[in-house]
Order: sequence, then C-alpha cells, then structure tokens
Amino acid sequence: MISQYQASGWMALRFKFLKWRLRHISNRNFLMGLSILVGLVCGLAAVLLKNIVHKIQDYLQYSVTFEYHKVIYFILPLIGILLTALIIKRFLNGKLGRGLGPIIENITRRGSRIEQHKTWSHLATSAVTAGFGGSAGLEAPIVVTGSAIGSNIGLLAHLNYRERTLLLGCGAAAGISAVFNCPIAGVIFAFEVLLEGFTVPAFIPLLLSSATAAVVSRFFYSDRLFYLITDDWAVSQLPFYTLLGFLCGLVSVYMTRTTLKIEARLGGWKSLYGKAIVGGLSLGALIFLLPPLYGEGYTAIQNLLNGNYTFLMRDTLLEGLPIEWTLLAGLAALIVIFKVIAAALTIASGGNGGIFAPSLFTGSMLGFSFSYSVNQTGIIQLPVTSFVATAMAGILSGVVHAPLTGIFLIAEITGGYNLFVPLMIVSASSFFIARLMEPYSVYTSKLAKKGLIGAQKKDNTVLRAMRLKSFVRKSGQPLSPNTSLGELVALLQKNQDDYFPVLDEKQHFVGMVQLDKNRELLFNAELYKTTFVRDFMFEPPFKIAVNENLESVFKKLEDSEMECLPVLDQNIFGGFIFKSELLEGYRHKLIRQSRELS
Repeated sequence: MISQYQASGWMALRFKFLKWRLRHISNRNFLMGLSILVGLVCGLAAVLLKNIVHKIQDYLQYSVTFEYHKVIYFILPLIGILLTALIIKRFLNGKLGRGLGPIIENITRRGSRIEQHKTWSHLATSAVTAGFGGSAGLEAPIVVTGSAIGSNIGLLAHLNYRERTLLLGCGAAAGISAVFNCPIAGVIFAFEVLLEGFTVPAFIPLLLSSATAAVVSRFFYSDRLFYLITDDWAVSQLPFYTLLGFLCGLVSVYMTRTTLKIEARLGGWKSLYGKAIVGGLSLGALIFLLPPLYGEGYTAIQNLLNGNYTFLMRDTLLEGLPIEWTLLAGLAALIVIFKVIAAALTIASGGNGGIFAPSLFTGSMLGFSFSYSVNQTGIIQLPVTSFVATAMAGILSGVVHAPLTGIFLIAEITGGYNLFVPLMIVSASSFFIARLMEPYSVYTSKLAKKGLIGAQKKDNTVLRAMRLKSFVRKSGQPLSPNTSLGELVALLQKNQDDYFPVLDEKQHFVGMVQLDKNRELLFNAELYKTTFVRDFMFEPPFKIAVNENLESVFKKLEDSEMECLPVLDQNIFGGFIFKSELLEGYRHKLIRQSRELS
C-alpha cells in the first residue's frame, strides 16, 4: 500500500509540474533545458564508465603480478566475458541488445521508447568486458546509455515522438562527446546515424547537450585522447592518401562481413555460458599470440603516433628477434586481420562493447603498415603519423557509413586540423568503396534483412512517427463462408460498409468481400438462397501484420492497388487499414512536424 501511495504521489507531482510547465515555459525552451540535463547526466555516466574501466585495467595489469604474467592475456578476457554473461543472465533475463542496431529499431518501430534498464545495463556489462581486456570499445555502450537516458527523460516529460527522438539523439551525441572530448563529432554522429530527416533547428538542442557533456568530461579528464605532431600535407602525397582510402574501404567491408558472420555463427548458440567459454577461449588465444589485441587499443595507437613502433613485438613470440621493417609492417598487417576477429568474438560470445575503438585501432595499424612500407621503397617519404590518423577516419567511415563523423572525430581527438583535406579524401574514398560493396553499415545490416531499413528517404521519419494501430478500423461485420447472399443483403440494410472480413468457425481470417465487385449479384434476387459468401469472397494479395511498420504497409497498399487490406495478429482478424485514411494521416503528420522545432 505504501508503494502504491508513493507512486500515486509521484504521479500527482509530475502532473502538477507538467501543467505548470505548459503555462510558463514554451515548448522550445523546455526542450533546450532537457537537452542540457541529458548532456549533464550522460557526461557523468561516461566519466563513471571510463573511471571504472581504467581502475580495473590498472589493477589487473600492474598490481597483480606473477611469474607467468603473459597468461593474463589468455585468462582475463575469458573471465570478463563470463562475468558479463552472468550479469545478463541474472539481471536482464538473458537479453541485452548490443550495438546501435536496437536503438535504430527502437526509433523505427517503438516510437523512440528505450527500455529503462539500458540506462545502466550497458555501463555495467561494458565496464566488465573492457576492464578485463575484451577487444572492444566503450563508445557504443555509452551511446546506447545516452540514448536511453534521453528517451526516458523524454517519456517522463510527455514529449511527442519527434521531440523524444531528438532527445534520444542528444543522449547519443553527448555520449560520443564525453567519451572522446569531441562535441562537434558527437553532433555530427547523431545526425548521420540516428536522426535521419531532422533539419537545422534540431542542431541547437544537440549542440547544448554535446557541449554540456564535453564540459563535464573535460572537468575530470583535461587531456586529449591522442596527441598528434604532424606537418602539413603535400600535393605529392595525395595519390597515396587516395590509395589508402581504397584500402580502408576494403578493410571496412572485411570488418563488417566478418563481424556479422561471427555474430550469426555464435548467435545461434542457446547456451549463454557455453558460447561465452568457446568465444572467450578463442579470444584469449588470439590475444596471447598478439598482445596488442588486448583491450581497446588506444595505448597502441598513441605509441604509433609517437613513432614507437617496436612495441608491436612486445610480449609476442617475435620479441627478441632483430627488428626489420618487413617484420614490423607484416606484424601490423597481421594485427589488422585478427583485430577484426577479436572484436567480433568479444561481442558475439557474450561480452559488450563497441565497434568504434576496434575501427580506430584497425585503421591506425593499416595506416602505419601502408605508409611505413611505402617509405622503405624510397619512392617518397610519407608522414607515418598523418597516415595513421587518416586511416583511423577511413575505417570508421567505411564501417559505420558516417564519413563526416570520421573526419571530425579524428580532427578533434588528435588536434590534427591541418589534415582536413587528407581526412576528406581518405574518408570519402573508404565510404565510396564500402557503400558500393556493402549497402548497409555494420549497425543497419541486420535491420535491412528484417525490412526495417529501406531507401533512406527524409519522409521515412514521418512514417515512423505514425502508429499502425491508430489507423486500424473495424469495418464490416464478420461473415462466415456459409453466409447466404440473401443474409448479406439483409445485413446491408443496417451496415453501409463496402468491405467485410470472412472468418471461419475458429475466427481465423479466410478471405474478404468487396461489395463494389459484386453489385450484379446483390440485385439478382434469384441467387439469394443458392449463392453463398464462399462463392465470391477472395483472398487479398497482401496481409498486414499487427506490428508491421508503415513503410511496408504503404508499399503493400500500392502494390496491391487496393483501397484496404486486412490487419492480422497470427491470422486473427484485427480490422482493415484504408489507403485514403493512411494518406490523410500522413498529410496531417507532415504538416504538424513541419511546424515543430521551427
């Protein structure tokens, strides 16, 4: 009783606040205030996650010492994945939803409503996975966390779909901004990946949220993630930047396809712990043989930017051999190949992490291997650090299909603003090749197979804001196949509908009747007792599932050339959906959204 009283008290207080807000604060200003709140909360969440991960890593790598210290590369990632699987099993009923695919699906199908547990579950699971050396990053988990925070604050504030989606994007932008200390890249990421169809006015809340998160993050972490010392680019280097971009595109395709294949292979395992053990042991073996695969890999990137290339051989089986350029370049190329597998194993076997860090790490190794090898030929002397940085942007652009994010992210986190032209060339070339070979990104490929991602049209955001159930109409009294024509004519005296569903004895949909197609029968009294509904009913060419998205519904109505189609829930008739009503609803929604945020 106490909990019910408290709940009712909270609801009453919330109602009073919302009522006061509507009287005293404009919708625009209220949204600005909420975007700052989202940025603040997301910034604190990112700081908390980074602190936890660094504490775990420092303790396990530097405080725990024993004779065979290399064994930690084999054991710790397995322990991290098992602990993550345990958390998911015990507290989340075995379901987490990794990556940004589920967030995009939430925007498309669930009205930008994200489960409350995602405000903390991705923080906990990714902290354990990355802290114990899992070969993945923290970016996707913090973006999911930020999106969940924005979505749930929007729900509490009774925002509409479009405003709630914008606040979700604010959380995503704040997450990227806080993790990398790069507010501009955070805003661009939200627009490129999540906020399809939003226009310039949406920039203001995103900027406020992203800037707030950056301030919070900078307060605790004043240092830049990477330090890049580089000269300006030269025209003679541009052909090599272009070639690097094409290589980045090919590696991006390899990364996307390998990730999806490994996730599909391990995703079919029913045993959560069995999958974690097999995947964790495989990951541990890779890291034992190639220690640079351990963890996020940001330390390795900084070593490359500092010109310290010999670290690649540290703790490997090659340590102690004479250092040759072919050995270093070949080892970096090998790490590129196996980092992709290691990152996919980390996530697919039950761990939690993002593709951002593996993309940046893979790009840095590719850029080093390429430029270092070219320099040994004597054809030209390329700035290795610049190629390391630009390749990072290239891989990220190709894998995520977000070239602007790749350009501004690398420019911000390295301070390499004089590399904008090479960054643009490499990112654009990589994106072109990756998009040509893989139409969808690593985030949207699964959604495309489900039919949730089609051609990227601006109008799709309007359809996503509309709910199918709002247009389902119980038109026409259900008929039986054995209903006579005379009984139907008698029914028409009380019912003016033109469409009638035909149901069997189990109330399953078996067909429909359209009166316009049977006018001659209706006026032929001689057929009233000898003709039955089963004689002239028909099965529509398409049926609508009760949870189907409206983009698919529109396509079915167009392809069928019918005015209406039945909506079914496991073959149970739920009503008809009419093209004219859907178009009218679309028109009203389009007008309404054009007025919002303007």
